[in-house]
Amino acid sequence: MPLITTEFLQYGAESAYVGMLRLNRPELHNAFGDLMIAELIQALDALAAMPNLRVLLLESTGKNFSAGADLNWMRAMAQKDYQQNLTDAGALALLMQKLNSFPLPVIALVQGAAFGGAVGLVACCDMAIATPKASFCLSEVKIGLIPAVISPYVVRAIGERASRRYFTTAERFDAKTALQLGLISEVAESEGQADLRAKAQPLIDAIIANSPQAVVAAKALVAYVADAPIEPDTIAETSRRIAAIRVSSEGQEGLTAFLDKRTPAWQQPTSAGQTEE
Repeated sequence: MPLITTEFLQYGAESAYVGMLRLNRPELHNAFGDLMIAELIQALDALAAMPNLRVLLLESTGKNFSAGADLNWMRAMAQKDYQQNLTDAGALALLMQKLNSFPLPVIALVQGAAFGGAVGLVACCDMAIATPKASFCLSEVKIGLIPAVISPYVVRAIGERASRRYFTTAERFDAKTALQLGLISEVAESEGQADLRAKAQPLIDAIIANSPQAVVAAKALVAYVADAPIEPDTIAETSRRIAAIRVSSEGQEGLTAFLDKRTPAWQQPTSAGQTEE
């Protein structure tokens, strides 16, 4: 299926159930500024509205995943006043929020460098796979800044202790360290884009095999309970959620299929060799 191409991105339905969001500015190492941020927000909204997608891949063209903020964008921000900088920061914050709360599972495929705000993009994804030589850096303090807008997502991904270190030292760390910290989920066998895709395929297959409604609900459940105290309101809400999905159409189909020892409808092949909703 043809992807939509904009100035800095390619996005759309790559196959029946797999969406693609690709940073496409390799000549500048996929560095982003205000225009790319606006395009990413629009693309995420469009992808979220595509009815049949079940999983989204976030990747980039070229040698590096993303060098973070574009130098020209940073120069422009340096000339702006506080209110203008606040508006710019708000746009980046909206991007991170939309990626983090995207209804479907998002898998980042990371090659080369992922610096600054790009670490935030990776942290907002549900899963991430990196090549063995991928490297990461929260480099903001080197130029007198802080990783403020991305911090809620990065701290959740790697923890407070590691954040205290890497936010303040701006050390560059490799894929092995990123795996240990929890920023990425797996490391590919080699450096090629094909190897990233091969490593991601079992995750894609696993997601597609599951109930589409339940997958969306499960991701939303994690977001709800992650910071919720275990108290009566939380217990009541989780009880409400399981009751609601048990009586939903897919919940009924899944339970019936399990009890009847048959394949649920969303896994049954069609004449086109795909699966039905």
